Amino acid sequence: MTDRKLALEAWESLFRAQHELFTEMLSDFEHSDITQAEYDVLLTVTRSPDMTARLRDITSNMLISQPSVSRLVDRMVTRGLVAKCADPDDGRGALIRATDEGAKAFRALATVHGRSIADRMSRLDDDELRALRDLAEKLRAR
Repeated sequence: MTDRKLALEAWESLFRAQHELFTEMLSDFEHSDITQAEYDVLLTVTRSPDMTARLRDITSNMLISQPSVSRLVDRMVTRGLVAKCADPDDGRGALIRATDEGAKAFRALATVHGRSIADRMSRLDDDELRALRDLAEKLRAR
């Protein structure tokens, strides 16, 4: 049986580490034309085949509600970062595609943000990084 006190200590440490790293990395977005939330949308979209993802897949990768994601995507459409069309396989769904402008803005920020992440994670060696990745995936498994 899991030691409850140890489980709570591990959770608190994980939560605080994530929060502190997340807060530090907000500076990556200060001089960018895209927000962190827009970056998260573009991350999912640009990693998808043909830089096109279902709205429901974007929503499942974000930590905000579906209506909030829909409003965010609509603002991104207005800004020319993504295009939105009906999903032919799901009458109620939508497909979101990165525009050339959106993909370019994402790549520029991803370079900066990727360096920032690597720098902050360099406190751990490669074996520790692999262990952290594997443990996080194990916690996420259902």
